[in-house]
Amino acid sequence: MSSIIFRRFLADPLKIAYVVPSSKSLVRRVLGKVDFQRAKVVVEFGGGEGCYTRELAERLAPDARLLVFELDAHLAEHLREQFRDDDRVLVYEKDAATFRDELRELGILEADYVISGIPFSYLEPKKKKEILHAVHEGLKPDGQFIVYQVTPELKGHTRMFAAHEVEYFLANIPPMFIVACHKSENTLQPKRRKKPRKPSRREAAHT
Repeated sequence: MSSIIFRRFLADPLKIAYVVPSSKSLVRRVLGKVDFQRAKVVVEFGGGEGCYTRELAERLAPDARLLVFELDAHLAEHLREQFRDDDRVLVYEKDAATFRDELRELGILEADYVISGIPFSYLEPKKKKEILHAVHEGLKPDGQFIVYQVTPELKGHTRMFAAHEVEYFLANIPPMFIVACHKSENTLQPKRRKKPRKPSRREAAHT
């Protein structure tokens, strides 16, 4: 358990989504859905203590940008300290719904990916709708919104996206639903085709 996350949870339990940071397995599974060859602009909602941010910074190209939004002042400062020597990583202590304003300040129109650990089920309907519409408008035509949540309810609020992929990941405390919302169906992962079943000897004898 991260001591800074636990301290911030005790200080403001309504603001901190999860007391235990995501497992390394969950981080790898979520970020395995990102095509880092084309990911030049990535936005993260709810940076927390930085378990996703660190892995993103490790994998992103030298010319990429990572904008991290974290409302808790102590966690935001903790993130800034971690990435003080990486000018690709920008940390904002601001509402996630304003991320397009920050993109424009950088001369960027749209993001390739938005990755979120915000507990959307805790948000008021109006705020939830505001953030989701901002994400859809702020993504490139082939962009994706990748969310990890304890419930799959968010899928019902993201019908503006062309397609969804939902996975239930058990190797985490608590288990998480990973929802990848695709702005275009063209970015859907091709499904693995099942190998044809080899006929038994009895079946082969009757053919």
